[in-house]
Amino acid sequence: MVRRQNAAHILIVDDDGRIRPLLQKFLVRSGFFVSGARDAAHARRLLEGINFDLIVLDVMMPGEDGLTFTRALRQKISTPIVLLTAKGEPSERINGLESGADDYLAKPFEPKELVLRINAILRRLPEKPVAEELPKSLALGPVCYDVSRGELWSGNQLIRLTETESALMRIFSAAPNTPISRGQMIADLGRDGIQTQERAVDVQITRLRRKIETNPKTPRYIQTVRREGYMLAPD
Repeated sequence: MVRRQNAAHILIVDDDGRIRPLLQKFLVRSGFFVSGARDAAHARRLLEGINFDLIVLDVMMPGEDGLTFTRALRQKISTPIVLLTAKGEPSERINGLESGADDYLAKPFEPKELVLRINAILRRLPEKPVAEELPKSLALGPVCYDVSRGELWSGNQLIRLTETESALMRIFSAAPNTPISRGQMIADLGRDGIQTQERAVDVQITRLRRKIETNPKTPRYIQTVRREGYMLAPD
């Protein structure tokens, strides 16, 4: 299935190395963006840089279990949570809902049922405001970025971009003058099939600056925003 531009981004938190990738693949085929975390600590790191639309969370995890993690999340965020558990007793369902979860699904379950429950929850959420129409090109000093074509030009000369640099420019041009965290960039690059890490992002930003900035050591257009990430600041 072709992913929609406004598809929901789902976080799956499950320590089972077999179930987690299977759910990720099924949800991707159902049209969602999907990220995975192996435990609560891993999920926390992802949540620091990414705003997810919904969290699918296993209850029985080593260390911090799903119920405890749900209660902790509810102190900070209102993101919908669907709990997964091998225990299907009514008392367990009540405990899950009382912890702050929006839904509770007992294992084993049909993946299609999980998709139906996710869609039911997402339909109840307030609609996101319609984004303003983005400009067709962005002026970056001596160069110009053609948003629709994904091309960087210096006058009549096309500047060659690598696959990762092209993906970064698409990410930046979708939200000009808005800081983007390294975590969000990693997630977005992963959607394009590009695997990277925070240090690799910094290296790619440095290379991209060399193709855009008059003085890459004092960047004007790809700015570093302290504690937030990077931001494209066109003219």
